Amino acid sequence: MMNEIILTNIETIPGREITQHLGLVQGNTVRAKHVGRDFMAGLKNIVGGELKGYTELLQEAREESVARMVEQARSIGANAVINVRFSTSSVTSGAAELFAYGTAVVVE
Repeated sequence: MMNEIILTNIETIPGREITQHLGLVQGNTVRAKHVGRDFMAGLKNIVGGELKGYTELLQEAREESVARMVEQARSIGANAVINVRFSTSSVTSGAAELFAYGTAVVVE
């Protein structure tokens, strides 16, 4: 499929040759806590276990960040992004940024 972007967290794509280096691409999103999730997280802190509300929040943030990174890569003519990485940072109390970045390339 021509519109498919290959994503990898390594420096090469086995069986493919990098023919063009297009540079850094990135995508990010800032997400805030939800009062309902905070309440449920507080209860989980008492009894233990996974904080599913936050797990879902982070999964959505990862998907959004990757989608934005892929769109940027596609817009400059890439068909792959290598060395994909994620980073998080606190923006303000109750809100965090999830940042995805990598190197856009053309592979054959």
